[in-house]
Amino acid sequence: MRLYYRIMRFLCQVVFFLLWRVRVYGLVNVPQDGAVVLACSHQSFLDPVLATMALPRECHYMARDTLFRNRWFRLLIESLNAFPVKRDSADVGAIKEILRRLRDGQLVVTFPEGTRTLDGGLQPLREGSLLVAKRAKATIVPTVIYGAFQCWPRSRRLPRPGAIHVAYGPAIKPAEVEAASVSELSDRTSAALRALHSRIAHKHARDRRL
Repeated sequence: MRLYYRIMRFLCQVVFFLLWRVRVYGLVNVPQDGAVVLACSHQSFLDPVLATMALPRECHYMARDTLFRNRWFRLLIESLNAFPVKRDSADVGAIKEILRRLRDGQLVVTFPEGTRTLDGGLQPLREGSLLVAKRAKATIVPTVIYGAFQCWPRSRRLPRPGAIHVAYGPAIKPAEVEAASVSELSDRTSAALRALHSRIAHKHARDRRL
């Protein structure tokens, strides 16, 4: 892991754990090497950092192409292994870039719902990232973030403090990914996300009462 990445991850951990009381579950489910696709629910702009800051390996992720327009912000997110994607179109270049990074044995964070939730709940999955995972013979790890919507919903310009939970579910192994159709992978990932979401919602409600 590069020194710069270690420093940035540490700074993110300090800020996020202090401001948002982050709880992380299921780290053992994330392989420490090899091609991995985190299929993550999407609650807020905080999600890319929340999904990766506790992982003991470098992570890569897609970011909306408009975020790369500012020179300085572009330098920042590119140094953290982000690459641009056009959200509202079939971005062949971004798909090829995901495949390249997965075939290099990297972990790539994806948000298969495609956009942030409007109400805090889960949304139907788009199959693009699952198709890429299948082509790359990657492990898929269903991942749920809960509480980030309450801290920074789409209706707010700035975030507020609160409790956030991040849960990594049991991995779908490469052999299972290769054997399943993309539709079956979508159904299985969606079911895993719903189960995780339900469990973490109970933990989140309990923490808010403490």
